[in-house]
Amino acid sequence: MKFGLTAYGTVFYMGLHPKAENPRITALQQMKMAQGYGLEGVELPYEILVDANLDEVKGYASENNLFINIAAGGYEPEHLKRVLQLGGSINARTVRTVVGGADFGGDRRKMKGKWQAFLNEILLSFEVAAKTAEEVGIHLTVENHQDLASEELLWLCETINSDYFGITLDTGNPLATAEVPMDFFRKMAPYIKNVHLKDYKIYWSDEGYRLARCPVGQGVIDFPALFSLMEEVNPNITLSIEHGALEARHVRVLQEDYWTEYPERTAKQLTRLLRFVDDRAFTKGDWRTPYEKGESANAIATYEMEEMAVGMAYLTYLMKKKDTLQMEV
Repeated sequence: MKFGLTAYGTVFYMGLHPKAENPRITALQQMKMAQGYGLEGVELPYEILVDANLDEVKGYASENNLFINIAAGGYEPEHLKRVLQLGGSINARTVRTVVGGADFGGDRRKMKGKWQAFLNEILLSFEVAAKTAEEVGIHLTVENHQDLASEELLWLCETINSDYFGITLDTGNPLATAEVPMDFFRKMAPYIKNVHLKDYKIYWSDEGYRLARCPVGQGVIDFPALFSLMEEVNPNITLSIEHGALEARHVRVLQEDYWTEYPERTAKQLTRLLRFVDDRAFTKGDWRTPYEKGESANAIATYEMEEMAVGMAYLTYLMKKKDTLQMEV
């Protein structure tokens, strides 16, 4: 397993948020930042790469033995073709994309009566884009971005049936589609090509629960269990640290119409979810980030980097522990 750094967990510090005051980070700066943390690669936003000197990016990654993944969005085949071809020119390993459709928190209510047509459109587009991925030799992955549930991701992977199409697993997001994280991880494990290491704290609400950003290792995700699973199923995977959004995600599972357009779930599945949440959720406390409190851009950027320091300390501990266990074996 190789560990890297994404850009979207520190959007104010990296100058990616519209309200950020810092200049936008460059591809080389992000790679050097990853190295400073002792990481082995990066997931670079496509919008940064289109303005970069690609020969310079490729050369620096090669000289320093860094992997490159690309963060893109959408499912239009021609757009994905351009991203994949750019990825091929810099020897990228994976292009990750997101499809949307649902609102954050897994809310599909606005898609009532339209979800299946949306899924069919995604499938047709990815079938075309997967052929480009095969041609350039880069994985095309769709993220569980608080929109698609495991049932639908599994359907996409099994239907497309390509070694170059799979999943970018966001470790915190199964909770947004009302799924127990480790259940989701095991179900999707054969198709996971790339991982975003994200954690959440959970707070009960009258309508369900909120997912609140926290440093990796400080929330509810069992990272050692995930790493053991990935070592067994796909030891060559890339995993990049990415702290959560600056706004809490409200998952309104206690509202009946939350389940609009969801796949059929069993009573056992719901029981496991509610037990998982109830065992870990806070009933009171302030979940708000400095962004939600209206603090300055500088304060938010400082908060992001303080969380990164805590998350990286935990990840470094796990990486050293993994290496020690491998040496003992």
